[in-house]
Amino acid sequence: MDTLLARLGLALAIGLLIGLERGWREREAPDRSRTAGIRTYGISGLLGGVLAALAQSLDAVSVLITGFLGFAAVLAFYKAREAAHDEDFSVTGVMAGLAVFALGALAVAGDYTAAAGAAAALAALLASREVLHGLLKRLTWIELRSALILAVMTAMVLPLLPNRTVDPWGGLNPREIWLFTVLTAAISYLGYIAVRMLGETRGLAISAVCGALISSTAVTLALGRMARTAERNHRLAGAAALAATVSLARIAFIIGLVEPRVLIEILPATLAVAAVFGLCSGLMLARGVDAGSVDTSSRSPFDLGPLLLFALLFAAVSTLNAALAGHIGPAGLIVATAASGAVDVDVAVLSVLRLVGTSMTVEAAGRAVLAAIAANALLRLILAMATSTPRFWAPLLFATTGAGALGGVVFVFSPSVLP
Repeated sequence: MDTLLARLGLALAIGLLIGLERGWREREAPDRSRTAGIRTYGISGLLGGVLAALAQSLDAVSVLITGFLGFAAVLAFYKAREAAHDEDFSVTGVMAGLAVFALGALAVAGDYTAAAGAAAALAALLASREVLHGLLKRLTWIELRSALILAVMTAMVLPLLPNRTVDPWGGLNPREIWLFTVLTAAISYLGYIAVRMLGETRGLAISAVCGALISSTAVTLALGRMARTAERNHRLAGAAALAATVSLARIAFIIGLVEPRVLIEILPATLAVAAVFGLCSGLMLARGVDAGSVDTSSRSPFDLGPLLLFALLFAAVSTLNAALAGHIGPAGLIVATAASGAVDVDVAVLSVLRLVGTSMTVEAAGRAVLAAIAANALLRLILAMATSTPRFWAPLLFATTGAGALGGVVFVFSPSVLP
């Protein structure tokens, strides 16, 4: 979009888009009873674009500034008369008009893609008035406070942390550890919302599946924190088992893309483990349909105490694993993979797959991958025990033990399908 005419057309389209939303909202009002409608907003966007073009051609930004101030004065004058007549104290119309003018100028003198995207976002924001107001009426102070804490953790604390290892063994990366902590808090918050909107069983299942696509460990920690205020925890443990099943499917998909021979090698054992986790998940999620619900009205979506405890545990395990992997040498690669897989199974698996065909056979790679999966499951269980109650981690212990036992038996007695 290099021609001035096309950019002016975008400026006009931005005004028409906002005017369409404003005009539809006030469609029942009599003619000439409103300061700005679809035509006025369209002209406002075009005016901003024309003044921006004049400012560029004359090399005088004062033209645009003066025009914007004059436009703001005229719009505010007529909106004030309208507000006095209607006894309305809303300033949304004035701000929308100023935004349309500014976006029209940006479309001509700046990044037109940013102007178009911002216009779409502005239209969506204006159209979601009822939804946002209804949300504010239903939002509790605890939920708002948790959202603000999550925002501070993400937007303020995370960028300040160094993105490098600070220990001699290369395992303690403050930003990665805090990012994982933020992820745990976000999954907990989304799970809280899903349970509140969809009901306990469906909400837990959906949030567990979505969260496990990123990290089953974070899901387990979030569910364990929820279990501290639940009367009975079968569904929460079932959701954690479901997250473990999804995690296995995600890892198998990655292996199949990178090194299918390793997937064939571990497929029987992986299917056995997934079957046990899936069966336990179904039984625990279906148990006690009307009992042991999670009281979402009296609990916080997440608390800083358990999150900080998790961050400390995660940092300690990361450092210990890095120290262990750095001292056992190449002969203990499977042990090193298990140690690193306890913290990040995806990284551990991918690092092993890179060695297949060079310094590692397919069979050895399969053993290393299974060791990483087992270590990750063990870490999830340990963290659940450290941060939750026996009512949550005891069923998870049963599922993990059964899955590990059956997977080990299948791996030992199943013949290798590769030469």
